[in-house]
Amino acid sequence: MNGREWTTEDLTEIAKLEEECFSDPWSQRMLADSFLSDGFFGSLLEEGNTITAYGGMRTVGEEAEIELIATAEMYRRCGRGGKILDDLLDEAARRGVKAVFLEVRVSNAAAQLLYLKKGFKGLYARSRYYPNGEDAIVMKKELS
Repeated sequence: MNGREWTTEDLTEIAKLEEECFSDPWSQRMLADSFLSDGFFGSLLEEGNTITAYGGMRTVGEEAEIELIATAEMYRRCGRGGKILDDLLDEAARRGVKAVFLEVRVSNAAAQLLYLKKGFKGLYARSRYYPNGEDAIVMKKELS
């Protein structure tokens, strides 16, 4: 397993994995726009030349938002999502971030458990946040 920062050459493969993982995936254009924006950092894991997990966040001043995080189905529950999350949190700390935020589907218990284990706390729900009408839980982690 090899970990590294995203490059523009990765966007097509990340978009394909995004489609496999989510019912409302980010398009390649959305990924590119985020990748090219100020404050973005993306981390990914590979097996050979295949991306198996990825995540991205945006930092603004002392705050960061984890915008996306995903693991290919056959690689779930073996620590890859946690490794990506650790990479994002480490980079946030290097950038002087004090608080990291994210949204997670209320139905995504596995992700919620990971975030809780990594020190995130639930703040509130965003009603009908996702295109299918599902609520999101907004979570926050304070960095020291």
